[in-house]
Amino acid sequence: MLNFLKKKKGAAEPSSEKKNPLDIFDFSSENAITITDVDLYYGEFHALKKINMAMPRHKITAMIGPSGCGKSTLIKTLNRMNDLVEGCRVEGEINIGGLNIYDKGIDLSALRKNVGMVFQKPNPFPMSVYDNVAFGPRTFGIKKKGELDEIVERSLKQAAMWEELKDRLNKSALGLSGGQQQRLCIARALAVGPQILLMDEPTSALDPISTGKIEELCEELKNDVTIVMVTHNMQQAARISDKTAFFLLGEMIEMGDTEQIFSAPKHPETERYITGRFG
Repeated sequence: MLNFLKKKKGAAEPSSEKKNPLDIFDFSSENAITITDVDLYYGEFHALKKINMAMPRHKITAMIGPSGCGKSTLIKTLNRMNDLVEGCRVEGEINIGGLNIYDKGIDLSALRKNVGMVFQKPNPFPMSVYDNVAFGPRTFGIKKKGELDEIVERSLKQAAMWEELKDRLNKSALGLSGGQQQRLCIARALAVGPQILLMDEPTSALDPISTGKIEELCEELKNDVTIVMVTHNMQQAARISDKTAFFLLGEMIEMGDTEQIFSAPKHPETERYITGRFG
């Protein structure tokens, strides 16, 4: 009987960790995001036209182009924020972590946990620094103070803010500078452990020093997350991105390694834009 109770040689140990039901994606492949034949309509208006592109894992992909060309519209399709826009319709496939996020039944909570977003203007909640960062984890069911403390510290360290804010955790986030508020918003997005971080012109409202800090932060963060950034600042795209895509009138005209796009673009429209002869 005792021999019967002994674990068979080579038998697997039972896992002590419960699988998080929100972790439905597999980010082991080369590309974190693959977009295939995507069209987007606002009512009758055809805003995005047959977009085909891939964003490699643990890289920074920048999207550039003039205002109204579809960059921000596209980035909002990647966590289905456009679902909130009346009359918006998306056709085609957006594959994230092995799943088409526009399939019926996709868990939007799981999607938005794995695909975080940072907006153009800092939007901290009117609460303490600590509560801003802990907001997402609490939403997803983490209640223990010790666990929340660890998440807040780790997220602020990832956002290069811990030393600045460790003695101000209980102060209002609204008292921070604009640059600090934006980095706090990045920490808030990181707190739920996303695999992808979407950034829609994250430095356009910031001064050059704060912009530099955000750019340095992005280059560090890509070791842990995939970053997709919309920017009107071509110098910024050239400085920090690995891949660059140029958009015009709802079409993706050209995408490639950033160095190639800026030194030897293949399409005349791209060359005209990056050399300032557009328009």
